[in-house]
Amino acid sequence: MNLRLSLAILAGKTAAWLSRLRGHKGSSLPGLVAMKVYPGTLRELARQVRKGSIVTSGTNGKTTTSNMIADVLAASRYRIIANREGANLITGVTTAFIRSAGLGGRIKCDYAVLEVDEASMPGVLAQVRPTLVVLTNFFRDQLDRYWELDKITGIIRDSLLRHKHTTLVLNADDPLVAQFSRTTGLPSVFYGLGGHEVVRRSSTQTREAKFCPFCGSPLAYDFFHYGQLGSYRCPGCDFRRPAARVEALEPKMVDRAMGCRLLFDRKEVSLLIQVQGLYNLYNALAAFTVGLQLGLDAPSVLESLRRYRPATGRMEEFKFNNKPAYLILVKNPTGFNEALAALHAGEGNKDVFIAINDNDADGRDISWLWDVDFEVLGADHGQLLHFTCSGRRGEEMALRLKYAGVPGEKISVSPDLQTAIKEALDGRGTAAYLFCTYTALWPAHEIVRQLADKEGVDSDQGVSSLSRPA
Repeated sequence: MNLRLSLAILAGKTAAWLSRLRGHKGSSLPGLVAMKVYPGTLRELARQVRKGSIVTSGTNGKTTTSNMIADVLAASRYRIIANREGANLITGVTTAFIRSAGLGGRIKCDYAVLEVDEASMPGVLAQVRPTLVVLTNFFRDQLDRYWELDKITGIIRDSLLRHKHTTLVLNADDPLVAQFSRTTGLPSVFYGLGGHEVVRRSSTQTREAKFCPFCGSPLAYDFFHYGQLGSYRCPGCDFRRPAARVEALEPKMVDRAMGCRLLFDRKEVSLLIQVQGLYNLYNALAAFTVGLQLGLDAPSVLESLRRYRPATGRMEEFKFNNKPAYLILVKNPTGFNEALAALHAGEGNKDVFIAINDNDADGRDISWLWDVDFEVLGADHGQLLHFTCSGRRGEEMALRLKYAGVPGEKISVSPDLQTAIKEALDGRGTAAYLFCTYTALWPAHEIVRQLADKEGVDSDQGVSSLSRPA
């Protein structure tokens, strides 16, 4: 028995207990404490995973994709370890293992399913040595923390080069992601979205991936889904969107859910998920591809995805006075634009709440709000009834809406979060949409949870590290 490992686990579990005693989640502190006691804690625990570790990273969709994968594996009766709350630094990953470890330093786990922050990939991969790495997409995101995209993708590429036995699961529609197959030389499998009736022939949102990563020529697109995601090719070399093993066709809204035809391995099935938005469809495609790659039964994977319910703030649905209220995390222009697309796709009249903070975890620079296409809100006077702005930078958010063309009489600013949320939920609309940056999300979630009945929660839902008998 490794005495230092046992002491580290004991210290971590004690820190978790004290953290929860003070009303915190205890999702990162236990890992931090354990690594102070024994820096090799994560490596010692991760090496005991029997079948392999699955790491998900990228700008948007990490939490949802990772949690979908965890549900798929749990439904197949595998024991798993997962950092479901989204604590995705190395401390949060370590915490997930500590929760499942005995004081003797042993874990019983078939798969570790880990969401990992982009900048934390080198440190986590060195300790975990993953079987599969899923990359969702890359967009500009808090440049004061994450640097330019070429730097962050280079860091991830260099860390992957040290893991020759890893297989990549890549978004075929994002050239910044698809390039990893060639730049790393690792075995790769792709997922993507085919052409459909609402594709864009041009994109004003595209600020990334305008040029080929190999020869520098401007990329040509047949169509866009959003951002730089679409059907692309390079006129100067042979780089182009790769063929996808898993491809979705004809996406459509089905009673506040998302459905599509799904093609894979010369088969066709129907996929239905209980969340809205193309971005959530991409998350489900990634999870389905992982299930195929691990040899799971396709019908059981589809059923697990159909039953999936979103984590905190990932298009999470509540009921208030018998009308839906959606809580949505926003943190960069592309993600916010897609959340606004989901707002417009929803039926009926809506009230909108937006909380913008500029704490360290949010990013101090809020100039990215001027890259969000809020102008689409100003053009829609009928369905959007009122906008309530809150958070540390609520006044700046209200100013941004005014410049976007939203009538001033439809905008109010309320510094008190609970008052602002209550105003939105009590509005005249048939639905409410609540958009929050990261540090506003958790207090907003607690307020909404107290005011509304969460939609579709099983009695065992919300367990942060799911472990089922094999």
